[in-house]
Amino acid sequence: MKLSKFLFLLLFILSASVAFAQSSSELKRKKEAIQREIDLLQRNLKKTANNKKLTLSQINALNTKIKLMQDKITVINSEMKNLDNQIHENTNTVINLKGQLGQLKKEYAGMIRFAQRNKNAYDKMMFIFAAKDFNQAYKRIKYLQQFGQYRKKQAGYIQGTQKDLNYKIVILDKNLKEKSNLLHEQENEKDKLGKNKSEQAAVLNKYSKQEKQFRQDIATRKKQQAQIDRNIRAAIVREIELERKRAEEAARIAAAKAAKAAAAAAAAAAAKAKAENKPAPAAPVAVAKPKASSSGYLAATPEAAKLSAAFESNRGSLPWPVTSGSITESFGKHKEGQASYDNAGITIQTSEGAAVRAVFNGKVSKVGSALGRHYVLIKHGQFFTVYQNLRSVSVSAGDDVSTKQNIGTVATSGDMPELLFQIYRGAVAQNPASWIAK
Repeated sequence: MKLSKFLFLLLFILSASVAFAQSSSELKRKKEAIQREIDLLQRNLKKTANNKKLTLSQINALNTKIKLMQDKITVINSEMKNLDNQIHENTNTVINLKGQLGQLKKEYAGMIRFAQRNKNAYDKMMFIFAAKDFNQAYKRIKYLQQFGQYRKKQAGYIQGTQKDLNYKIVILDKNLKEKSNLLHEQENEKDKLGKNKSEQAAVLNKYSKQEKQFRQDIATRKKQQAQIDRNIRAAIVREIELERKRAEEAARIAAAKAAKAAAAAAAAAAAKAKAENKPAPAAPVAVAKPKASSSGYLAATPEAAKLSAAFESNRGSLPWPVTSGSITESFGKHKEGQASYDNAGITIQTSEGAAVRAVFNGKVSKVGSALGRHYVLIKHGQFFTVYQNLRSVSVSAGDDVSTKQNIGTVATSGDMPELLFQIYRGAVAQNPASWIAK
């Protein structure tokens, strides 16, 4: 029973250690990813530190950086909570192992004293020969053998328990040092956060002085962006119209063939009925098929339907259109002071000259230019992805592209390297944040 309890305790310790290690490693990876985003935004902000004119990109970058710093502190708090749980478990384990070790040593000491009293071979022989019969004598021989083996096993248990105890004490010391390091890291992050909030207050003060100019800049941007979005939607509508015409032409040809076949069958049936002197059968009534939805025409062919289904099945796991970056402007309506604007996608701030890549297999539907920059529209069945604010483009309309294939490089917008990424189902804008991997 004692052995089984000991093994159960050891198994529990190992499973708890593995679970803690997995949770701890996940939190560390998350913290490192957040820090990479913070570093990227800090580099971009540093380049614009001397700019007298405040831009929306700067405000978004600073706000995002502060949010990421708060997220990092939250992750550190989670790490500390996990560590506290592990320290508590390890402390209890050390206490239990010490208790078990003491009990094992006490039992072993009793066995040693018994062995000392009966170490004389003559005494052992007398113990065996004092048996009432042969069967009892045999059992006494086996008892003496098993007693010796059990004593050896007990010595092994003591050594093993001592080893486990020493190991857990080392782990406990390591946990305590790690907690001390995390506390120090947390204090540093809180200090950095305080400085960045002061910087944010200074920016907001600067914004209040430049609010009129800032509102004008947003209005200009909104007007320009609205025009680009109209051009993209118009391109998507043209694609839908082309597919509609193709589908209707294919349906017309199929209907004509079916009508011809039906007429031939009806004529044959009428001739047979006439030969047999029977009344002619009634002509079949054509059943009108329901019309497809506008975006449904984009998935009218088996290939397009398969591509659409594949794209949709990857919702939440599509790769990012850049290898590193941070979402500084989310999907939907935004307001800065008295100025408001709408984002039909997400704005990703990345490194200067970063490569832009397709997020899924598809065909380039359009490559356009506006305000000295480029955009690429890629068709994935009834879905479209849009990559705006490109400095250069490496694909052309009609090209087939594969997942993660480079299609261009990002340009600097508002003194920051930013990519505007959009996803459409037909002509309806989707929130890309719910489609790309977390």
